[in-house]
Amino acid sequence: MRRRCALAAIVIAAAMPFAARGQRAGGFAHIGVLCPFSPADSDAWHKAFRQGMRELGWVEGSNLAIEMRFANGDASRLPGLAAELLSLKVDLMVAEVTEASEAARRATSTVPIVMVAVGDPVANGLVASLARPGGNITGFSQNLLETIGKRLQMLKLMVPELTDVAALWNPDDTNSASNWRELQTSAAHLGLRLKSLEARNDVELRKVFDAGLESSVGALYVAPAPLLVTNLARIAGFAAKNRLASIFHLSEFAQSGGLLAYGPDRSDLFRRAASYVDKILKGAKPADLPVEQPTKFELAVNLRTAKALGLAVPPLLLAQADEVIE
Repeated sequence: MRRRCALAAIVIAAAMPFAARGQRAGGFAHIGVLCPFSPADSDAWHKAFRQGMRELGWVEGSNLAIEMRFANGDASRLPGLAAELLSLKVDLMVAEVTEASEAARRATSTVPIVMVAVGDPVANGLVASLARPGGNITGFSQNLLETIGKRLQMLKLMVPELTDVAALWNPDDTNSASNWRELQTSAAHLGLRLKSLEARNDVELRKVFDAGLESSVGALYVAPAPLLVTNLARIAGFAAKNRLASIFHLSEFAQSGGLLAYGPDRSDLFRRAASYVDKILKGAKPADLPVEQPTKFELAVNLRTAKALGLAVPPLLLAQADEVIE
């Protein structure tokens, strides 16, 4: 009897690591979300993420707990928020856009990280390659620099006589900076001159709003950056005050009063991110999951803003629009 008990104990002990993994995969998961935006700015994306998790069987309060941390547009807070999430012993961290993903990568090399809507993850050193990320991080990129030229073309369609474009960007944000570099190339191809409007923080952004613009500037291009996302309504107001056609990569800009928005469907990226979270919780390694690119794009046009600026929206843009705000 003692011999059978001893053998049984050995079998149970040997099976425990596998049982623990099975319990984690099918049991309770504790994840952290590192967000550089405010709760209001990111609400639609988080709803899409939660819906994606529910569709895969993960329900908050039942088998899932989600810890949310928001930097409210202040990137300097991200390292502390990442450390705070890790102190809670989360099983996995979801990091949004480039700045949060960089903070998460610096904070841990062991806890799995699913990044969402980052710029160029290879150039930024987040992953070794898109096909084989390596390390503890993978996810979804929105790095499609060719969309920059398309946005400029849309501004040119709206304002055929356009010669000068003001570009609002954050030099301290790696994704914003890469957009600025590509923007210069695209503008040169279209025969457009750029005026750089740099804003690293809210103080500098206020200075941009208070400064005057040359009369030749006819449009505003807004580059990606959490600081700018958290100030979409103010930026739209700045464009309206200066009677500028304006464009950003998120549809929320047009909803806030901007003229145009064109870029990847961010809610779709967050919904798809849930599938990677699910796979990793069930045992997949981030190193083996390729970084995926956007598959859905959206164009939003604000007709009210166009009318206020005295601009006629070309039928071609209206025909392509996914959202028309009247």
